[in-house]
Amino acid sequence: MSHSPFASRAASAGLSRRTFLRGVGVTMALPWLESLSSGLGGGLRAAESGLPGMLTASGHPKRFGVMFMGCGISPEHWWAKGSGADFELSKSLTPLEPLKSKVNVIRGLFTEPATGHGIHPAMTGNLLSGVPIQQGAIIHGGISMDQMIANHIGQDTLQPSMVLACEAPMTGYHETNFSNAYSSHISWQNADSPVPNELYPSLAFDSLFENGGSLRNISVLDRVKDHAAKLGRKISATDKAKLDEYLGSVRDVERSIERMRADKDSADTRAKAAGRPTLTMKRPENGLPEDLRDHVRLMCDIIALGFQTDKTRVASLLLARDLSSLYYPFLSVKDGHHGASHYDTSEDYEKIARFHVGQLSYLAQKLAAMPEGEGNVLDHSCLMFISNMWSGTKHDNRKVPVLTVGGLDGALATGRSLDYLDAGDDNRKLCSLYLGIMDRMGVRLNRFGDAETRLAGL
Repeated sequence: MSHSPFASRAASAGLSRRTFLRGVGVTMALPWLESLSSGLGGGLRAAESGLPGMLTASGHPKRFGVMFMGCGISPEHWWAKGSGADFELSKSLTPLEPLKSKVNVIRGLFTEPATGHGIHPAMTGNLLSGVPIQQGAIIHGGISMDQMIANHIGQDTLQPSMVLACEAPMTGYHETNFSNAYSSHISWQNADSPVPNELYPSLAFDSLFENGGSLRNISVLDRVKDHAAKLGRKISATDKAKLDEYLGSVRDVERSIERMRADKDSADTRAKAAGRPTLTMKRPENGLPEDLRDHVRLMCDIIALGFQTDKTRVASLLLARDLSSLYYPFLSVKDGHHGASHYDTSEDYEKIARFHVGQLSYLAQKLAAMPEGEGNVLDHSCLMFISNMWSGTKHDNRKVPVLTVGGLDGALATGRSLDYLDAGDDNRKLCSLYLGIMDRMGVRLNRFGDAETRLAGL
């Protein structure tokens, strides 16, 4: 039987007491199984690992995810009041109501190098880096905070990070002479290169589970079934039920992926016959799900599996890029995303904003339903939702909307509304928030982007 090199890396690094299922060409971490926590998992406890930032105090891996929606939100319907039992969410944030105690609504933050340089790409290209970007033919910016985290903790997982998108990138230049690459990517691996977005759920899944060549046609669960059966005979009845539920969730996603893979293969055949790149065709001719809801949910399912199986601990999902051309017929909205954003006080655009917050809620609730130790995967994670503007009507990014969900095992207080708008520009930097999040992920920097201090009160 062949094994992934990841298995030996995980064991040698002592990355907790997790247990791995192994099969032909695949290794997948299991959910936390209490009956194996005394040693059968084959790793060191967190206190022995020497990696406190990567693990929670209870020995569980920490995860970070970011979700982006371009062109701003619906300002009149984006607010929160109070904290704790008195925490109140606005209309656009109602999808987060079931998770209210785990949410932070952060108002008033901005990136100074992204203001005053033009609209759209100039407001987006450094949203997660906080450094000036360059006009003209040569793109130049800085590493994004998700990739900074991945550079520090990614060696402990098969994939340092997952970078997914639900909308294809644009080419060419905006009227401001900034490349449309800045509007099309939020994750940057260095100053000169964005991380390529993966749009196809089947390719994201295959990458996560080491599916290549003929293995694409063999179920992941079939490849690990012998090991799973052997393990099932050794664990408690409670853990056996947890294992069966976990394997069932993997199979549910895999069934959807099988359909998506067939759609993409057919699309590639059509594109080859037409002599054009597949992604230049419209949905569903390009092999992407016709219904955006199916696409987004499947991408969220893949991120959730990536976190649960410890294939990755860092993920980004571009829900709708800047200058987005997505349409929402299921919301009864006629205009495309970008056009609708120019009327951000309208009911239509509020529906769009609330829909995308709903995707954050969907992913967060998936993680919350995954038991891990005395808590769940969301308890040990931080998900961040952000847009590049406050108002698309005014192209105003003097403050941007930010949400977080999850508390990194208590390292990040939650259930709060935090307002920095009147704190002074030096005290309301997005990169100060990023420094605070990175601290809690075990990535400690003296400076990031335009910030040298941590966000007060985080």
